[in-house]
Amino acid sequence: MKPTDLVLVGAGGFARETAQLALTSPGRWRLLGFLDDDPARHGDLVDGLPVLGGLAALPEQARVVVCTGRPDNYTSRLRIVERLGLPADRYATLIHPSAVVSASSRVGPGSVIHAQCVLTASVEVGAHVAVMPHVTLTHDDVVEDFATIASGVRLAGGVRVGRGAYLGAGALVRESRTVGAWSLVGMGSVVTRDVPAGEVWVGAPARFLRPATANPSKELP
Repeated sequence: MKPTDLVLVGAGGFARETAQLALTSPGRWRLLGFLDDDPARHGDLVDGLPVLGGLAALPEQARVVVCTGRPDNYTSRLRIVERLGLPADRYATLIHPSAVVSASSRVGPGSVIHAQCVLTASVEVGAHVAVMPHVTLTHDDVVEDFATIASGVRLAGGVRVGRGAYLGAGALVRESRTVGAWSLVGMGSVVTRDVPAGEVWVGAPARFLRPATANPSKELP
């Protein structure tokens, strides 16, 4: 089977890591390079792959994964997907060969499951979700669209992570808890209570710190 052309939007750490994931399946993907709206980066090589240009340089037939979203700007994937206006079938779903995704679990378009992740039973991962290395999602967890699950996060059973939420590295979430839309949980935090939408919680146990500053207001209840 001929490999499918693939382009990654972004050229930072998340995109570079995702590029290395895609390169583990050379017969499945032909990685063309990165897109970045910074003109100073156009033509650069990043880990041996070219920055092709801005979003307008997207090849017509290539599949796409949007690989942006720092803790201080974690709404960027939503904004870029809205700008692109592509149908869902243009987005690739990338799963590292070392990840374990159960037959009863589902991963949506544009999402990335990195190395050594485990999705145990009936886990639902939405569209454009970033699941970084060494994450464990257990039975009946739901991770909604545009969420970011940083490395080493562990979710107990029945947890819901709301749309666009960001869980920092090493965070733990107790069973049956909800992390609200566009909220942020700090790295290493232990979530024992529901986190409302649009808030930053930190600590062990996690407590309210401040309102989140990166929320698209139209998305919040």
